[in-house]
Amino acid sequence: MRLEDFDYPLPPERIAQRPTALRGESRLLVVRGDTLLHASFGDLPSLLAPGTVLVTNDSAVIAARLVGRKEGSGGVVELLCVREITPTRWTCLAQSSKPLRAGTRVDVDGVLLTIALRKDDLVEIEAETPIAHLLARAGRVPLPPYIRRDAEPEDRDRYQTVYACAPGSVAAPTAGLHFTADTIGEIACRGVEVRSITLHVGPGTFLPVRGRIEDHRLLPEAYRIPHETGLAVRRARAEGRPVVAVGTTTVRALESWAATDLAEGGSDLMIVPGHEFRAVTGMLTNFHHPKTTLLMLVAALGGRERVLGAYREALDSGYRFLSYGDAMLLG
Repeated sequence: MRLEDFDYPLPPERIAQRPTALRGESRLLVVRGDTLLHASFGDLPSLLAPGTVLVTNDSAVIAARLVGRKEGSGGVVELLCVREITPTRWTCLAQSSKPLRAGTRVDVDGVLLTIALRKDDLVEIEAETPIAHLLARAGRVPLPPYIRRDAEPEDRDRYQTVYACAPGSVAAPTAGLHFTADTIGEIACRGVEVRSITLHVGPGTFLPVRGRIEDHRLLPEAYRIPHETGLAVRRARAEGRPVVAVGTTTVRALESWAATDLAEGGSDLMIVPGHEFRAVTGMLTNFHHPKTTLLMLVAALGGRERVLGAYREALDSGYRFLSYGDAMLLG
């Protein structure tokens, strides 16, 4: 495989900068076999067959973005706090005008953070008080970099799924952003079994693929598969019923569990075409950036040519792309 095999032209104006006026008003492209159907997300309950197991990711986004200034120079530093090592030491993605060096101190809302270690795209920061307290007070919604605006009060609600209950992600499992409580209730009333898993989205979702696809390594992301969810998935697969994952994060968690039989751990599973799916038969997903591991995963499930054809149709038909964009039902 070549990285270019997962490329397509994405005009910047097609990247959604805001959510729809109301949650659940997005469009839905349905891909079944060689057929493409244009629908709205409100049609989803009627598109899922009775007996389907629909699996969501209940991870909640934390206010993980901190903005501060370097001590001395006053240069602006942006930190995305992605993992707690100890209460006073976290791993972060960092952005500044000049690379941060070990020993640099950054003032964030009156708290001094020290750059303790830098490794590739990540830094480790230290403070004298728990960093979680600083995030609770001064943390901002970690909108992805392709949303070219600052987070607003609306984003605290809309960049979070309605069923989020397990804090730990630094990016939303965006396929779930379309759901309302009413939609979930209607899906359940139609005989669909709704279950959940937890996978905390980490910095790997932001890191580009450099070099050969075969050499790329994902950073592990913590996941947990409840016993009831595992049983529901196994029963459905044994009985030939569909298992539809909401988002790439849910796919990776379920496939990691199916491959290892570990209900809890860290998933670094790289899913590309040729992957043998053991848990999932279909998925609901947003439209992803070209040349990303997310697009590779979707192509693994739906077939590269078919998925790229669906992307071309979506572009031609005015669909909105990426986190706050429209959705696709595959399978």
